Amino acid sequence: MGADARDSNPRTLNVDSVGVDELGVVPWPILLRRWLGRRVPIERHWAVLVVVLSALFTVGFTITILAVSLGTIADDLDSSVSFVSWSITGPMLAFGVVGPAYGKAGDLWGHKRVFVCGLLGAGIFAALTSVAWNAPSMIAFRILSASAGAATGPATMAFINRLFPADQRVRPLSYWSFVNAGAPVLGVVAGAPLVEAFGWRVIFAVQAPLCILGVIIALWLLPDTERSTDVHFDVKGSLTLGFGAFMLLAGVHQGPKWGWSNPLTLTMLIASLLALYAFVGIERRARDPLLPLQWLRTRNVAFPVISQTLSNFAYMGGFLLAPLVMREVLEFDTTKISWVVIARPLTFALVAPTASFITLRVGERVMGMVGSACIAASMFLFTIVDPGSSLLVVLLALGLSGAGIGIASPAMTSLVANAVDERDLGVAGAMQQLMTQLGAVLGSVVMTTVQEATSDGGSLASSYAAAFYAAMGVAVVAVVLSSRTRSTPR
Repeated sequence: MGADARDSNPRTLNVDSVGVDELGVVPWPILLRRWLGRRVPIERHWAVLVVVLSALFTVGFTITILAVSLGTIADDLDSSVSFVSWSITGPMLAFGVVGPAYGKAGDLWGHKRVFVCGLLGAGIFAALTSVAWNAPSMIAFRILSASAGAATGPATMAFINRLFPADQRVRPLSYWSFVNAGAPVLGVVAGAPLVEAFGWRVIFAVQAPLCILGVIIALWLLPDTERSTDVHFDVKGSLTLGFGAFMLLAGVHQGPKWGWSNPLTLTMLIASLLALYAFVGIERRARDPLLPLQWLRTRNVAFPVISQTLSNFAYMGGFLLAPLVMREVLEFDTTKISWVVIARPLTFALVAPTASFITLRVGERVMGMVGSACIAASMFLFTIVDPGSSLLVVLLALGLSGAGIGIASPAMTSLVANAVDERDLGVAGAMQQLMTQLGAVLGSVVMTTVQEATSDGGSLASSYAAAFYAAMGVAVVAVVLSSRTRSTPR
C-alpha cells in the first residue's frame, strides 16, 4: 500500500488500493492508510483479515459469555433462569438466521458497507444491554446486538474469498473457522470468571467501544468490494427463511421444557416446516434467489455444508455436556473444570494453522474425513467416562474434539468457497453460518434431551454415555459425507 504525490497540489494524492488508483483530496483516512502501510509489518490483505476477524471475535465471544452465569443475572434482574436463558438461545438463533440476508445484502451493496453497519449496530445494542432495566429488555438488546453483529460473518468470508486466490484460502479460512467456532466456546470458558470479577454489565459496556473502534478502523482500512447492480434482494425468501428457521430452533429449544406434545411446541414445529416448504417454492420462482437451490445438487456445496452442520452438532453439544460430566460423574470442582475445558479451544488454536498447510498437500476431502473422525473418537471417549476415569481420558477427548473441528472446518469451508460463483460468496458464507449455528443448537438440545430421557433407572454415567453415543453417530455420518466431496485441483 503506497501513495505517490503526482500533483502539484500538496493536498492531492494518488493512492494504490487493491490494484486501483484512486484520486482524492487528502484526508485523514488516506493519511492513516499511508501510515499503516509503512508501519504494519504485514501485507494489505492480511491486515484486512486481522481487522475483520477481530470484529467477528468481538461479536461471537459475547454470544455465549453469559451461559454459566444465568443464575447471577436472573437474581440481578429479578427473573428466572429459564427466562434469562433466552439471552443465550436468542442471540445464537439470530446470529444464524439473519446471516443469509446479510450475505446477499453484501453482494448487492458492498460487503464493507454491510460489515461497518452491522458492527456499529452490535456496538450500539451492546451499550444498551449494559444499562438494561429488566430481563425482557436485556434479552431484546442481546438479540438485536447479535442480529446486527451477524453481518460480520458473511462479510469476513467474502473479504477472504476476494482477497486471497483459491489455492491460498485454506490458511485464512482456518483462522476464520477458529474465530467463528472458537469465540462462542471461549465465551463459555471465560464467562464465569469475567462476570464474577467485573459483573455482566461491564462486559457489554466494554464491548461497545471495541465495536466502535472496529468501525473506525474498518472505514479506513477495508477495501470496497464490487456491488452487483443487476440483481435484486429476495425479500420474501429472507423473511420466510428467517421465520422458518427461528420457529424450528425455538421449538426444538423449548420442547424439553414445555413437552414435545405441548400444543405450543407442535405449533412452532409445524409452522417451521410450512415456512421452509414455502421458502423452497419462493426460491424456485425468485429472479435472484437468496439461496440458489441448485447448490443442493452441487457435490462440493451440499456435502461440505451438511458435514459441517453435523460436526458442529457433536462439537458444541459435546462441549456443553462435558462440564456436566466432569461435575456430576467425576465430581470435579468448578475451578478444575474451568481449567480442563480450555483443552478444547487450545487444541483448536494449535491445530488449525498447521492443518491449513497440510490441507494444501493432501486435499480438503482427506482433512474433512480426518477432522470428523477425530470428533467421533472424542465422543466415543466420553461414552467410557465413569467415576473411576482418569483426567487424561477427559483431556484426550476434549483435545480430539478441538483438533477435529480445527482440521475439518477450514477444509469444508474452502470447498464451498471454491465451488460457487464469485458473486455468491457472501451468500455461501452466510449459509454456512446458518447451518453451523443450527447444528450447534440442535446438538445441545438433542444431546441434553437424550441424557435426561435415559437418566431414569440408570446411572448418571450411562445417561451421559447415551447422549455421547448419539453425537458419535452424527459425527460418523459427517465422515461419510466428507468422503463424498472432491478436493480442489492444485
